[in-house]
Amino acid sequence: MARASRSNLRLDAPKGLRTTPLVGRYRGAARSDRFGRFTEAIARGMGTPWFLLGLTVFAVAWIAWNTLAPVAWRFDSISLGFIALTLVLSMQASYAAPMILLAQNRQDDRDRVQFEQDRQRAERNLADTEYLAREVVALRIALKDLVSKDFIKSELRALVETLEQRQADDDSETNDTPPRTPRGRRALD
Repeated sequence: MARASRSNLRLDAPKGLRTTPLVGRYRGAARSDRFGRFTEAIARGMGTPWFLLGLTVFAVAWIAWNTLAPVAWRFDSISLGFIALTLVLSMQASYAAPMILLAQNRQDDRDRVQFEQDRQRAERNLADTEYLAREVVALRIALKDLVSKDFIKSELRALVETLEQRQADDDSETNDTPPRTPRGRRALD
């Protein structure tokens, strides 16, 4: 497989949307993307009411067991302030924060790409709108030079008046000229 040149790499697009992998990182790209999807799933799960409810039930069960169970069965001391529970919750929080940040970074990358696509689409729409506006103006200018219905009516009226005038002139001449043939032409002498 041919390697991509360093000038063709796009670091502003998320790894899943790149057309070429980063140079020297082709093998790890699939694993990294899988890990990114995993962190997003964890972050998505931690943001649900069911996770909070489950964590609350876990903490209440932990405290209830270490408070109400026989002393020999207890594994965390109430007198020490439930150190093991604090340690478990701290460890959960220390893993949750970076996973949430990783998921947020991936979402930011997707949002950046989506914003760029939206900007390009808006530019195309603006160019199309400007083109259509120019076309409408050109059509209006072209229609301005076309004859209107009123102009045609006035010209036809003028022609009818001219024909009527000629007819009247011809009728006055017919009184002084020989009779016409049936076809309307003057008879030859």
